[in-house]
Amino acid sequence: MRQFINSKESLVTEAIDGILLTANGRLARLDGYPHIKVVVRTDWDRSKVALVSGGGSGHEPSHAGFVGRGMLTAAVCGDVFASPSVDAVLAGILAVTGSAGCLLIVKNYTGDRLNFGLAAERARAFGLKVSMVVVDDDVALPDLPQSRGVAGTLFVHKIAGALAEEGADLDAVTEAAKQVIDGVMSIGMSLDTCTVPGSPKELRIADGMAELGLGIHGEAGVEQVEFKSAKQAMDMIVDRLAPTIKAGSHVALLNNLGSATALEMSLLAGELAKSRIGEHISYLVGPAPMMTSLDMHGFSISLLPLHGQMLKALQTAVAPWAWPGCHAISEIQVLPLPDGLTPIQPMPSKNKKAEALIRRCCEILIAAEGDLNALDAKSGDGDTGSTLSTASRALIKALDRLPLADWTQLYRAIGLELSQTMGGSSGVLLAIFFTAAGDASASGQDAVSSLKAGLSRIQQVGGASPGDRTMIDALSPALDALPSGLAAAAAAARKGADITATIFRAKAGRASYISESHLAGYNDPGAEAVARLFEELFHTINTL
Repeated sequence: MRQFINSKESLVTEAIDGILLTANGRLARLDGYPHIKVVVRTDWDRSKVALVSGGGSGHEPSHAGFVGRGMLTAAVCGDVFASPSVDAVLAGILAVTGSAGCLLIVKNYTGDRLNFGLAAERARAFGLKVSMVVVDDDVALPDLPQSRGVAGTLFVHKIAGALAEEGADLDAVTEAAKQVIDGVMSIGMSLDTCTVPGSPKELRIADGMAELGLGIHGEAGVEQVEFKSAKQAMDMIVDRLAPTIKAGSHVALLNNLGSATALEMSLLAGELAKSRIGEHISYLVGPAPMMTSLDMHGFSISLLPLHGQMLKALQTAVAPWAWPGCHAISEIQVLPLPDGLTPIQPMPSKNKKAEALIRRCCEILIAAEGDLNALDAKSGDGDTGSTLSTASRALIKALDRLPLADWTQLYRAIGLELSQTMGGSSGVLLAIFFTAAGDASASGQDAVSSLKAGLSRIQQVGGASPGDRTMIDALSPALDALPSGLAAAAAAARKGADITATIFRAKAGRASYISESHLAGYNDPGAEAVARLFEELFHTINTL
């Protein structure tokens, strides 16, 4: 079991209690665990229309996370991906419904329709005014007689909730909910399936593939498609939404289905804004996890054409923490760098040998990206290869503006370029290395002496020495051997890099935080990068 749970039987009730403990008293639950799991507002005015929604758990923060002023009055929670019972729904209705009545907001799944529908009938028998709307926003399966209800349901919660909070009557709240349902459309995509607690993971999505139009309960999508990039994924989603776009302004809800990172979701927000339907989208809700499918690595987009007071209702402040707000999409603002930080570009000059050398060094590091990342994953955060390749690609692009005919200025220019394009401590250290080499070259030292001066400077600044399990273990012996030729330097660098695999305790760098058992037998990625660089340069010269 690779999940933070105690047991699948107690998971939902324990999670609800965790929510209540941090709700600052604004939420409570009805008695009746484990069969009745209902979260209600403690500040509810029963003279207003109550909003009750819910369904199976596993979609957190839906549904309990949206209970509060301005949204739901109560959420009825079932077990994971299982509809709550009729008695549980009825308990929720009876707990919050006063003379103004109650609106049930139900997603279009058979279990939810039946259980909420029967509970509504029984509540009416008690003399309560109850209406029910069914959300069917999924456009993944256009030929399906009854489309599924997915994340577009959140628009209904928000807009109907705003009207109910203002004191609108049941008919007005119900009509507003129906108007939202008539307009909203949603579709999702995932790179992986979800993991249902207590059950083996279904591995139906192969590496390099994505599933388009899958449901929020892990059910299969319309088709599996080749996955190439976030842009391509967004284009496929947009292709399904574009035919449904209506004239006028729209709001989009960008929903994290569970385990997509914040970086991925922000990137997807940018791709949506740049897509061919971007001009129709004026406002965005999210990106945020709002209606998830456990740990599914995917996203969904819900689009709603804006009419009347919808925007006002969407932007009204609410109590539930899970609602991320509805914000206008605006142009990216770019401000100038502060004085003194705008780089002074050196005069470019040509030198075919210098250009060929730099280009080849960059190509070697780019080719080693995957191997170096895998090696770094053993002792760090797995990005050494990516960091070096990113800087290498930037350096290749900068070749035409570098002072290639003047080594003193070239060292300094490379240092400046790396300081701007290479992240992490390695970027800073290499920028210092080349800047110091430029200073040494300016004082008349030869190439090897200049590079050694750069090495000495990064040892002073970084605090690492040979034997500390860093790139210095390969770079220092390589520079010592370089006057004897590139073959000797390559051999020395390789020997130094391989020795790092026998150093079980790093004294500098990120690996110093890693236990000995994780370092044993693996070369330091920085030292390995240096060794490969010298080896491949030697092979290149020998094959010319």
